[in-house]
Amino acid sequence: MKSKLGDKARLQHISDAIKEIENYITNSSYKDFQSNSMMQFATVKQLEIIGEAANQLTEHFKKLYTEIQWREIVGLRNILIHEYFGIDTKIVWDILQID
Repeated sequence: MKSKLGDKARLQHISDAIKEIENYITNSSYKDFQSNSMMQFATVKQLEIIGEAANQLTEHFKKLYTEIQWREIVGLRNILIHEYFGIDTKIVWDILQID
């Protein structure tokens, strides 16, 4: 069941999470990220928020923006939620480096 929050609120959640991630990793290297568990966990949490918010967007909205890989975003959230002990920090870091 979809939440009563609308697409605008979900997009704000996504935007806020992206800003948080940018704050965490700005001026950081992969080595910094790899050695800082707090940065890793905070970043993964924000990626989970992005994925959950994307999952809650209406199908109508998603169809308006087909260039965005909604399924992959939600899929990443599912991996992060269910494979928390098997998360590869290098893959997460590489995802963060994509615009």
